[in-house]
Amino acid sequence: MTQDPTPALRLFGTEESVPPPRLLRAGPLSAELEAGNLRYIRYRGAEVLRAVSYIVRDKDWGTYNPEITALDISEGPDSFTVSYAARAADDAQAFSYRARITGNADGTLVFEATGAAESPFLTNRTGFVILHPIAGISGSPVTITHADGQVEEGRFPRIIDPVQPMMNLRALAHVSPQKHRVTCLMEGDTYEMEDQRNWTDASYKTYVRPLALPWPYTLAPTEEIAQRITVTIEGADGGAAADPVLCLSLGAQQGPLPALGMGLDPDDAAAALGVPAPLKALGLSHLICHHDPRRGHDMESLRRQLRVAAMMGADPWLEVVVVNVDGFWDEIAELGRSIAALGVRFPTVLLSPAPDLKCTLPGSVWPPAPDAAALAEAARTAFPNSRIGGGMFSYFTELNRKRPPIDSLDLVGFTTSAMVHAGDDRSVIETLQALPAIARSAAAIATPLPFSVGPSAIGMRANPYGAAPKDNPGNIRQAMNFNDPRQRGLLGAAWTLGYFAEFALGGATAIALGAPVGAFGAVHAPAPFPQPWYDDEGGVFPLYHPLRAMARLRGRALRRVEISDPVRAVALAVDGPVGTREGEIWLANLTGAPLALRLPAGTTGMAKLDAGSFLRAARDPGHMDKLSPPPGPEVEIGPYALLRICGDFGTA
Repeated sequence: MTQDPTPALRLFGTEESVPPPRLLRAGPLSAELEAGNLRYIRYRGAEVLRAVSYIVRDKDWGTYNPEITALDISEGPDSFTVSYAARAADDAQAFSYRARITGNADGTLVFEATGAAESPFLTNRTGFVILHPIAGISGSPVTITHADGQVEEGRFPRIIDPVQPMMNLRALAHVSPQKHRVTCLMEGDTYEMEDQRNWTDASYKTYVRPLALPWPYTLAPTEEIAQRITVTIEGADGGAAADPVLCLSLGAQQGPLPALGMGLDPDDAAAALGVPAPLKALGLSHLICHHDPRRGHDMESLRRQLRVAAMMGADPWLEVVVVNVDGFWDEIAELGRSIAALGVRFPTVLLSPAPDLKCTLPGSVWPPAPDAAALAEAARTAFPNSRIGGGMFSYFTELNRKRPPIDSLDLVGFTTSAMVHAGDDRSVIETLQALPAIARSAAAIATPLPFSVGPSAIGMRANPYGAAPKDNPGNIRQAMNFNDPRQRGLLGAAWTLGYFAEFALGGATAIALGAPVGAFGAVHAPAPFPQPWYDDEGGVFPLYHPLRAMARLRGRALRRVEISDPVRAVALAVDGPVGTREGEIWLANLTGAPLALRLPAGTTGMAKLDAGSFLRAARDPGHMDKLSPPPGPEVEIGPYALLRICGDFGTA
């Protein structure tokens, strides 16, 4: 008999151990030391910077995990000092550096590093990166000191900037939401900023070496790289102490809950057909069938995907990669004839030229591709009874940089991944903070058309910034994962609910999350990568349950839920069917610690998905249908757990 899954597998889908960060303190100044870098820099308990990091990247934008030696940490009541040696290397090249960090109670923090390549070192970026959090900062003023000493007053962007909102930088100064004045002085090179919300990061990123310079570039062994970041913080007040008990309040109706779908890779169609019962029970609205001739996809692969859609009772959408540049019209016409011969119709057809699947950085020339308006016209001719969608099969970043021809389309779409830049648990969860800005920006791009999002997941289905996503045979956390373990853990369920909630409230008309099976699946099926415990027992993954619920509730009136601490939890509410008063609230704990929640008045029943119910939920697709009376006015919600609350919550 298979052993029960460990707590780590239940939460994260992996047994990989993660060393806890070291908390550094100097009077009111604090920061977390993690892998040699600083995160969550706080002053009097209030976050002022998200991170200051020294990073080394390869030619594909992959970030090295440096080997740290000679680590020395000293702390006193009013100061701390950290020093270490580090080496970033692979089989072909290595870069070594020494770092020193000092923090003082007066609010001064200095991080400096000096290094050199051991042999010619090919890199896209080597040096410091500073992350400014977006909460309370978006749209606010910033004083910009340029590399030539000129000073300019600007603002952090509110609508997501497709390129660099600030360039040629030496220093940035802003006022935090708690009224601390925060100044970052950046020495040793010229810096610029990008709006990381493009990739769903909850930050603005200031980084070394402008993208207008050639990349990748080579560091010579004789070239010493010396850089320094100095942060100064002024201000006496901190943030107000948070209430340890979460409270909810329901706002006005926001419109109907959008349609929920999934994406399907043709390679996973056969496996999906092997688990029909739980997939049919999901009740999805649509299934996006992928077609890419470069991968050998043909009418037979489409037939298999259509069988999966029919089995699930979902409308089939068609997602087509157009290979030809000059002969695109004939390619689309032939595809239309072949699909018509199958005797099926795709209600929605989405198209993207193959060159648009790869990133084109600001200042670079876009590769040759079919004219987007002509592409839409060809699709409308080939699929006369279908809704024609455009945009990007890659991420919002690319949509923001190459706007679609609104007058030629019926729908604008894009996808996201939670791990373009970082793969740790907290960074994955923090991506939810960027989704309202993405929804707001996507709506501005698409207006007056509707916009859809997905198929999206924590992991990357494709890599616009390199050859491919990372294979993950070791089942670990890492940026740019294809098969990420948290897809099978409670963290994945919490992220999935949060993702759907933010885009539903943000106005998306259709949201596609994950896939039936495979690396982005909701149901276990055999796969060429490890799925611990599930490979022996089978079943449904935790995120299956919020997906099934959101599909079931489609069309219900959506209500915004205000949470007393939105960083620690996310929720959405829906009214009951017309003529009834019974509604539902779905809430997810976004932290690795238990939370206490004060149940809203009118609660009559609840169901939990947590570590304690993991086994039952894996074996029973209807687990969250079973309601229990509330235990009292308050309830505990475990790490990354989900709570379904039913009752009469009144009208908005």
